[in-house]
Amino acid sequence: MPAMSELPIHAALPDLLDALREHNNVVLQAPPGAGKTTAVPLALLDCDWLGDRKIIMLEPRRLAARSAAARMADLLGESVGQTVGYQIRAERKTSKDTRILVVTEGILTRLLQSDPELAQTALVIFDEFHERNLQGDLSLALCLQSQEYLRDDLKLLVMSATLETEAVAEVLGGAPVIRSEGRSFPVHIHYLAHQQLPADKRHMPNVVARQIGEWLERESGSLLAFLPGVGEIRKVESLLHEQLDSQSGITIAPLYGDLSKQQQDTAIAPAPKGQRKVVLATNVAETSLTIEGIRIVVDSGLMRESRFDPNTGMNRLVTTGISRASATQRSGRAGRLCEGVSVRLWSESQQDSLAAKNTPEILLSDLAPLMLELAQWGVSEVDELRWLDLPPPAAISQAQGLLQQLGAIDSEFRITQHGSAILALGTHPRLGHMMLKSTDWGLIEQACLLAAQLSERDIFRGEARWNRNMQQRIDTLQGKARAASADHGAIQRIRQQAKTWQRQLQNLVGTDAAPSEAIDSGDRVGVLLGLAYPDRIAKNRHDRERRFLLSGGRGAHFSHDDELALADYLVIAELDGQGRDARIQLAAEISERALRQAFPELITEETAVRWDEASGRAVASVRTSIGRIVLDERPAPDISPELLSRALLDAIRQKGLQILPWSKEATALRARVEFLRHMADEPPNSLGDLEFPDWSDGALTETLEEWLLPHLTGMNKLEQLKQLDLFLILKTGLDWPLQQKLDELAPTHMSVPSGSRIAIDYSEEVPVLPVRLQEMFGQAQTPAILKGQYPLMIHLLSPARRPVQVTRDLASFWANTYHEVRKELRIRYQKHYWPDDPVSAQATATTKKRMQPK
Repeated sequence: MPAMSELPIHAALPDLLDALREHNNVVLQAPPGAGKTTAVPLALLDCDWLGDRKIIMLEPRRLAARSAAARMADLLGESVGQTVGYQIRAERKTSKDTRILVVTEGILTRLLQSDPELAQTALVIFDEFHERNLQGDLSLALCLQSQEYLRDDLKLLVMSATLETEAVAEVLGGAPVIRSEGRSFPVHIHYLAHQQLPADKRHMPNVVARQIGEWLERESGSLLAFLPGVGEIRKVESLLHEQLDSQSGITIAPLYGDLSKQQQDTAIAPAPKGQRKVVLATNVAETSLTIEGIRIVVDSGLMRESRFDPNTGMNRLVTTGISRASATQRSGRAGRLCEGVSVRLWSESQQDSLAAKNTPEILLSDLAPLMLELAQWGVSEVDELRWLDLPPPAAISQAQGLLQQLGAIDSEFRITQHGSAILALGTHPRLGHMMLKSTDWGLIEQACLLAAQLSERDIFRGEARWNRNMQQRIDTLQGKARAASADHGAIQRIRQQAKTWQRQLQNLVGTDAAPSEAIDSGDRVGVLLGLAYPDRIAKNRHDRERRFLLSGGRGAHFSHDDELALADYLVIAELDGQGRDARIQLAAEISERALRQAFPELITEETAVRWDEASGRAVASVRTSIGRIVLDERPAPDISPELLSRALLDAIRQKGLQILPWSKEATALRARVEFLRHMADEPPNSLGDLEFPDWSDGALTETLEEWLLPHLTGMNKLEQLKQLDLFLILKTGLDWPLQQKLDELAPTHMSVPSGSRIAIDYSEEVPVLPVRLQEMFGQAQTPAILKGQYPLMIHLLSPARRPVQVTRDLASFWANTYHEVRKELRIRYQKHYWPDDPVSAQATATTKKRMQPK
């Protein structure tokens, strides 16, 4: 590692120091390897404006926070915890002398909530802000409001390698932008040929292992490979152990967030003298870490991200392609110390199709934790704060609905006492709620272990991961069962976190309360999961596909045989959220007795009536349900007239509106109204302020309760529907001004020169007047509706009422076409009158003999 004075960022420090002296908000853009993470905080320690106050630096990852603090302390010749300290979840190294505090994982948010002024802090640094971590976006928004209302001297510095500096500077109130050119060596990019590309993402580990082997032979130095997740890292690690000679002097070092500190340090440290190292990493190594000795990068081009669907309330992990910005960051790792090589495992043509940048977490994530933080902050409308990207309305609405269901916020979106207690636990609101409510049943220990397991990586590995039973994981964590394939490091982390939460709970609510009513041991995990996921209580459909119905209405299934697939009821902790029925990843069994015992507030009882097609009658039952799940159903002792009517509505919905007795008059009325509704959007609008109802099939079906239900009283059979006068029912639904306007603009009939009144057909796109040609003699212009502004489509008929001509321009027909038509009509209908001049002739509806002389 170069000395501080040799770092590329050093050249930009004078401008940065001047900017921070003159402005409260500054943006620093510096490429990877420039040294901004370690050099900038140390360079600011002697600034006059800092005084005896602290610098807080937010890192998006725990590994990066520890690494940055260790490097800065090393540069000062001190141990971590003296001038430079760090605080992450479940780990803290600080002292009264700490002046630079590196934090992550929501720690800054906790500090702001406890002290909105950050009274002992002069500067907050947001490092690697381009990663657009949700907590980073939230903390920046809170800091900006604190700066605006409480601390006008609080300074904010946003640092990034690749960032839309103009947008960030604008959010920071027009902050100045300082740029460091950085320093890097040439990196030679290599792509795969199309025939080398894996046909399936699942085959990517084999391709990565093969490419690692090839490039280790072709190039010197250590190698960094980027993979989407831990499963792929383990697969490649296994393949490399088979592939590489044990005497090759190559160390294989995995690197991801859940490894122990010692394992992470081993991956970051230089390879032992005379040896080489292969680091297998997730995108944790993309920007915020410096890994010594790397000059070859093998990039799978994949990453794993969590996406939240507000329609289902579920997260799902998605393996997706990286952005061009990420590809540039990853390749740059090969050029930190000398000329390097980057091998991209996609084709050169695919490079151009990559997204320019990654989507910010705030647009993809479950916003329940964020909305609870805002409620604690005193904000009910997200647009009260300044955001780089405003959170999506659908995700906001879903989050607020969940928080209200958990009792964390009230109807005005204000935080409750229960919500504040959830926040104090520092986990997802679902899990915080579960732990707090577990005290009612004396299940604190199990609840804390369950919350910790759901927050950390699964303790089961290998084939055992296919076991979906959460009960067996809790038994293992409690020492009641042994699993040879369990991850013992993960077990220790989970137990440690669970003990931390137990202590917090005891401080919040006292000692573990005695249960008011005992829960059977086999139901306890299910009850706890039900507290966290009341929308994921599930009932077995008992079909061949191992499907379940969730209380929230969604479907779920087991992708393979599992003992839980035989259970009558489950509570599901993890779903992948894809397809018609999401796959069940983790669940616990629960009995119906326990559901009734633990969740009486979720249980409803109502009399439901439906139309049974097989019996042709209304069937009424009393249903006991949790959401969409029916716990039991029994025949109702009697059926009210209103419910019978609703059963008929059910039959109409099943069969369609065509089973109703539509008379010609009713059908014509609907067509006239629909015509005027359409014409209201077309010039000239003759309706004024009047608005006609939507009588389309879809609209009438949706509003059956409004227009038809009142007329079904006393009916309980389909044949009784014949008694309905749909023309009268619909017409009385129009008030008097609308009825008058309807008759004025869209009359039912039109008088023609013969004296006949002809019905107008409004079922066509252009209303039609079907009239015998002879009855239009003497009519020079086309008849029109809408106060004469809309010509009708005239269907001119023969005496036998067969179509002769169709026109909307009667004058043109008389002048240009009539004489040709007359020739044929005179031959076929010799008894009828076919004058030379139809415009001046007498209209008639009869033959020549019956015509009256003028």
